Amino acid sequence: MGSTMKDVIQEKYGQVAKSGLSSDQSGVRSVAEAFGYSAAELGSIPADANMGLSCGNPTAFASLHPGEVVVDLGSGGGLDVFLAAKSVGPTGKAIGIDMTPEMIDLARKNARQLGDGAMPGNIEFHLAPIDEMPLADASVDCIISNCVINLVPDKAKAFAEMARVLKQGGRLAISDIAIKKPLPAALAESLMAYVGCIAGAIEIEEYRRGLAAAGFTEVAIEETGSDLNAYAQVEGQGGCCSPAMTPGEGSLPVVDGGCCGSTSASTIHEDLSDLLSKYDVNEFAASVKVYAVKG
Repeated sequence: MGSTMKDVIQEKYGQVAKSGLSSDQSGVRSVAEAFGYSAAELGSIPADANMGLSCGNPTAFASLHPGEVVVDLGSGGGLDVFLAAKSVGPTGKAIGIDMTPEMIDLARKNARQLGDGAMPGNIEFHLAPIDEMPLADASVDCIISNCVINLVPDKAKAFAEMARVLKQGGRLAISDIAIKKPLPAALAESLMAYVGCIAGAIEIEEYRRGLAAAGFTEVAIEETGSDLNAYAQVEGQGGCCSPAMTPGEGSLPVVDGGCCGSTSASTIHEDLSDLLSKYDVNEFAASVKVYAVKG
């Protein structure tokens, strides 16, 4: 399943990179704000860096300092890399890792916009999977990530790779999706639910055990209370893709099909919106903040 899943993820997120979604659209901006970004933060970076794919704001609790080296896993259009670069300053470095070529191209384009035509000296992007980073052992002070770890099939390998590149005492500050209770079979088995960050998520305790097994200490995982239905605010879907869920509805599917079905032409947001029309995702999953130290 691994190679097939990787291909689907690359295809879907490649489509998002070329979709034109940005903070210039109110729905996309609303998603980022719902998960903790301020209007000032979004206004300080290229609009195309935000495509409504966040489930938190890891730079808000990473406690970044000038001179540090920070790596963003699954860096997308560069949103968190650009914010991190401001915190670590010219003596530090903010590095983005992403396995989707279109995302890397977009991030570099955005970086050149940020640097008036040239890549800022403290920013770089690498095309690579996050469980095989092209970085030296013990070379990183902090790892951040935003709604990406849930997409990795082999999470143990990813956690071990994080531990490898972090310095002793280095830290993780990750925003992600975690499972609160078992998913219905239809949701758990949906490939598009996986690509949409739901079915690939693991339970909080499994997350905790995985980090501990990789050598992390002081592991803290906290639900943020953010509403996962915020993804339905992204504009550009057809009307039939809008969520029909109202407070108090159950978790069982209310429709069997969906015009936003899992076709190659559908986007991440269409797939998510279709899921949200059938399930109250908050019943099963939560946005979480994950913090840990390489012990």
